[in-house]
Amino acid sequence: MNFLAHLYLSGSDPEIMVGNFMGDFVKGRNLLQQYNQQIVKGIELHRAIDEFTDTHAVVKKSKDRLRATYRHYAGVIVDVFYDHYLAKYWDSYHTDMLPDFAEKAYSTIERYDPILPENLKRMLPYMIRGNWLVHYAQIEGIQRALTGMSRRTPYVSRMDEAAGDLKKYYTDFKSEFELFFPELKKHTEDFLSSHV
Repeated sequence: MNFLAHLYLSGSDPEIMVGNFMGDFVKGRNLLQQYNQQIVKGIELHRAIDEFTDTHAVVKKSKDRLRATYRHYAGVIVDVFYDHYLAKYWDSYHTDMLPDFAEKAYSTIERYDPILPENLKRMLPYMIRGNWLVHYAQIEGIQRALTGMSRRTPYVSRMDEAAGDLKKYYTDFKSEFELFFPELKKHTEDFLSSHV
């Protein structure tokens, strides 16, 4: 899953949210030597979300549709596509309006600036200025996100072309997201309740 889903699945604890948001930017296992317990719980939640997503049969079906064209970038693209459906149908998942949720998330993350990894600190102003979380609801926002990611990959990824596949297989990806996401939500709720 991509940024919006990770933030949404964090629940109401701001430190879990920040840790979950940081997850892709933090390496290693000795996390408690670097961060407090709730931040670590968020990082571990991020890893649990990624593992569940990467091994799920429904997600595999989505990735397989893209694999011939995008090879190992198929998973990254599906993560972004699924964030699109979460943003597009946000009212089905959250009581706050998406712009309000995004604003709260941005301000929460900014409050923890001193502990954010450097490469995340560099990215965050662009994310906030471009309001990525809200713009994921539009295919144009997904196009911009994937084009930006494509520029940062060391190899030819063709991710900048993937919005065309989202349009072409829109109902297929949507159906798969709707099957998968409630299971992921349950998985994260179980994780949070068992890691008190």
